[in-house]
Amino acid sequence: MFDISTLKFDSRGLIPAVVTESGTGKVLTVAYMNAESLKVSMEKGLTCFWSRSRGELWLKGETSGNYQHIVSITADCDRDALLVEVVKDGPACHTGSDSCFGENVYTGEQPPAFTFSGLMDMLSDRRNNPKEGSYTSYLFDKGTDKILKKLGEETAEVIIAAKDNDRANTIYELSDLLYHAMVLMVQAGISVDDIRAEMASRHVIDRKVKQEKMK
Repeated sequence: MFDISTLKFDSRGLIPAVVTESGTGKVLTVAYMNAESLKVSMEKGLTCFWSRSRGELWLKGETSGNYQHIVSITADCDRDALLVEVVKDGPACHTGSDSCFGENVYTGEQPPAFTFSGLMDMLSDRRNNPKEGSYTSYLFDKGTDKILKKLGEETAEVIIAAKDNDRANTIYELSDLLYHAMVLMVQAGISVDDIRAEMASRHVIDRKVKQEKMK
């Protein structure tokens, strides 16, 4: 096990822990750990922090069920901060938001990096807060049948592009298909986490059983 004593805790015995989502790299929250909470985190494989406001250990998800399963814990070069990569069971923020970082206080000239979670957030916002002139809002307004029709059309476009061995157009059409599939996910109340969990479970299915189901 990692030697916790080699870390540089501050005068209060705390070290900041930046929690990110595995697979997307999205920053979920920044909390603090002490030696005891870090030990608990490593033993349980779940994030455990030190609550500065309550003055006690805080196992994330113990009351809400929104546990964070640890993939890795990495110390920075000065060993005075931790990067904790997790797979989360639910919202990371106590407000119910996916991440504690929601309010944008400054936007530079460069566009933000693309993430599927970010796209899902945008699609959800377009559904809950329709915007005039928005194609996404138009799809949600027309409903499931319209979304399914577009999904079918985009599937056909992908097949045609791939059949023509047109790599660039195949990428373009696949992007359209994925976008419409994610619109359907929001419409049906299906999250990226739902898909990730399903995909992660498939490697344990016996191949012969899968073949029998396909017949």
